[in-house]
Amino acid sequence: MRPLQRCVRSVRSARVALMTMLVALASLAALVTTAGPAQADTLICDQYGSTTIQGRYVVQNNRWGTTATQCVNATATGFELTRADGSVPTNGAPKSYPSVYNGCHYTNCSPGTSLPMQVSSISSAPSSISYGYVSNAVYNASYDIWLDPTPRKDGVSRTEIMIWFNRVGPIQPIGSRTGTATVGGRTWEVWTGSNGSNDVISFVAPSAIAGWSFDVMDFVDETVARGMAQPSWYITSVQAGFEPWENGAGLKVQSFSSTVNGGGSGPGGPGGPGTPGACRVAYGTNVWPGGFTAEVTVTNTSAAPVNGWKVTFGLPAGQSVTQTWNAAITPSSGTVTATNTGSNALITAGGSQSFGFQGTYTGTFTKPTQFSLNGTACTVA
Repeated sequence: MRPLQRCVRSVRSARVALMTMLVALASLAALVTTAGPAQADTLICDQYGSTTIQGRYVVQNNRWGTTATQCVNATATGFELTRADGSVPTNGAPKSYPSVYNGCHYTNCSPGTSLPMQVSSISSAPSSISYGYVSNAVYNASYDIWLDPTPRKDGVSRTEIMIWFNRVGPIQPIGSRTGTATVGGRTWEVWTGSNGSNDVISFVAPSAIAGWSFDVMDFVDETVARGMAQPSWYITSVQAGFEPWENGAGLKVQSFSSTVNGGGSGPGGPGGPGTPGACRVAYGTNVWPGGFTAEVTVTNTSAAPVNGWKVTFGLPAGQSVTQTWNAAITPSSGTVTATNTGSNALITAGGSQSFGFQGTYTGTFTKPTQFSLNGTACTVA
């Protein structure tokens, strides 16, 4: 072969190789662009560090009772206590209160919160919590509700309601045991006292509760009935987390939701809270093996606005709600009720509101067939 022909063929081979490389790089670039950036959890080790999750709740480290290192890893739906060094005496205060909350805590308010809100103006406050426990620690799993005579966003509120979902080790609530109560369909030990800064009423479960969907107002009403708060007071925040005395790494809030709805005995809005109305429901789903999401659109087909809504429907057997948006849904399976948030309570005449949820299922996936809006049956689109 002549030298010139060899040179031409070498150039052609190089061009082919270069074009192949460019195509491969373009494909890789397209893949990266399509996939988007990875979403990482947020590790918080600062004493009072915090971050926002779900665009509406605050996760806080809140290591107020010790100088030992503590870190929480904020996830998409809650947090995990990844490091909890040291211990404090079990006859005193705990090390910290790592938690997730809706409302205001020392001027740090969660995005879009409706709190503080006057107790008498609240129609319902549905909430859901799922905990993950460990055995090699001393701690409680505590859900806190804070009440104050004023709509304060800073400092310590007057009365603290503590719901002890679990306690491990030789610890007890503040004050003394003053009896029992049935709240939210469950029986609780009731403890009352003061920590020197605020009054405390504690509802202690006789055995561990891993998760529960309930109405915060059931506990507020019980506290008012016992004279430790008034209807004119304000809920300033609701919080869920742990009080560790010894160790605690591995404790988790796996999921948390909290909504506070207006329309109580206080000022109402157009149409009045909970007004029945003719309605139409569209139920769209995205289904994969073992899981699904549902988007529900409720249209008010009556001539009057609806201010404050509850949409009730039956989930088919084997289906369970794991996460919600734009509504609180209780319970997680069977006949469930979706309740508006503080920002989407009004459905104008001819208007609509949407909410959604993620769930799991077993067997064959099917859709609900009947829906009602504030007790009135809806047509299904």
